[in-house]
Amino acid sequence: MLPMAGRMAEREGGAPGAPTLDCGAGLGPDDLTTVADPSLDEVQLPNRPESAKVARQLAETVLLTRWRLPGQLAEHTVLLVSELVGNAVLHTGAQRFGLRMYRNRGRIRVEVRDPSRGLPCLLPVQPMDTSGRGLWLVERLSDRWGVDLQPRGKTTWFEMRVVEQ
Repeated sequence: MLPMAGRMAEREGGAPGAPTLDCGAGLGPDDLTTVADPSLDEVQLPNRPESAKVARQLAETVLLTRWRLPGQLAEHTVLLVSELVGNAVLHTGAQRFGLRMYRNRGRIRVEVRDPSRGLPCLLPVQPMDTSGRGLWLVERLSDRWGVDLQPRGKTTWFEMRVVEQ
């Protein structure tokens, strides 16, 4: 069972003025947040396998450079970003989807928004399984996760606790 919450406002086709990245543009990690920063605004990514790599680079840049959160927290967050983006690419049929990252006192939240209302399924995982582990990893590594249904789509999200120093 997935927790539901009404966190995001209804939006169709991306936030107005949200940056859109072309995953074939050949941007390096140092260039990403000058073009698009998911901690400042939702970044629109195309439904292509390369989007998972771009999303990982964006998340890593935000976590390590902007928020200065190295270590296992950053590694787990980048992995889970990749899993949610991979699910959006494989299962939604959307042309584009959005990536957004928030940091509040003691917590970070990552959201992937797409126009599909199909809910993700947390499947049982067997040791020899070669796929279907994405949400299992989200369940195991995040502190909280869920899906917010919108009138036109959904937002799949996870949260991680941050120990403030």
